[in-house]
Amino acid sequence: MLVVVRWDALLASDDQTSGPADDVAGGPGPGQHRSGEHGTPAQLAMFDRGLVGRTFDTPGFAGMTFYEVNAKSIINRVPEQSRVPFRWTINPYRGCSHACAYCFARNTHTYLDFDAGNDFNTRVVVKVNAPQLARRELTAPKWQGEHVAMGTNVDCYQRAEGRYKLMPGIIGALRDAANPFSILTKGTLILRDLELLADAAEVTDVGLNVSVGFVDKEISRSVEPGTPSPARRLDVCAAIAGRGLRCGVLMGPVLPFLTDSPAQLEAAVRLAAEAGAANVSPIVLHLRPGAREWFLRWLGENHPGLVARYRDLYRGGAYAPKAYQQQVAAQVAGFAARYRIGRAGPRAARLVRPAGPSGKPPRAPAAEVPQAVQLPLL
Repeated sequence: MLVVVRWDALLASDDQTSGPADDVAGGPGPGQHRSGEHGTPAQLAMFDRGLVGRTFDTPGFAGMTFYEVNAKSIINRVPEQSRVPFRWTINPYRGCSHACAYCFARNTHTYLDFDAGNDFNTRVVVKVNAPQLARRELTAPKWQGEHVAMGTNVDCYQRAEGRYKLMPGIIGALRDAANPFSILTKGTLILRDLELLADAAEVTDVGLNVSVGFVDKEISRSVEPGTPSPARRLDVCAAIAGRGLRCGVLMGPVLPFLTDSPAQLEAAVRLAAEAGAANVSPIVLHLRPGAREWFLRWLGENHPGLVARYRDLYRGGAYAPKAYQQQVAAQVAGFAARYRIGRAGPRAARLVRPAGPSGKPPRAPAAEVPQAVQLPLL
């Protein structure tokens, strides 16, 4: 019963839907199934309203199910206790095909009666009316034009976006409202929208960041198997910078004992500098419930000798000790200075700046004093 209520809070009633895909509300179309036909939990009988689960017969989506829903709202307030420096987000998807073993958002999938492991990787909720909702909510009289962050829960440029194409409509709505926003992504698909982002940057503050925690392609292939390689993500940074837009590199997560050696940190900073990154900002791995169990399972299968060291390092909770975080931050700051790259701390990388006299937020500074702050962005 509790799970049904959670789904009910997410879904719009029949008179609240706006702009659904033609075959979402009218029953299953080709490649679609009612919820009971593909083994979803019994609580998802709410899909009998006309909502559907969709599968695609293409290799990139093998074993995945996409739940197309009409959401009640799309601009979400961040809980006050959150450690992030922004108050509003847009998340057009829930669940993520990037399948990062460390993703902090895994536990949110349990709110929908999915598990935080393989279900998170393969059962993706798609808010098909997200662009229409964004336009409506951004023009509502009560909306104050505050900064909106995207990509802070799951990646808005994961593979599903290639099919559903929700982001152009969302970015267009933010541009037309001259509303400041930021995007964090591991996806190369953001380059599809580069000209739209450039248009938006002409009228409002646009913050762009790619997530590259390390550049070891073998570790990346193992721990974040659904993502583009680190090299391809840095190519995205270079392309954005080449278009004249600022793009930062969020070095997160740094994985203790796996990607935290001085040589590994230096390599990541050097390649970020070569890609034209406006700043680099390290974030050490944190292990919340859901992510903790899934990551430690991965660690036990791939690096069993490190399990005891991780349990010791994280015995105090979800976060690594402050001294360890400070050590990583100091090393990255030193390498950033060596390679003449501006460095913003995690807070400045997504800084929400107040509007100036013209009504447009001022541009971010090129660099700031290093901070040892760990935020749950990844």
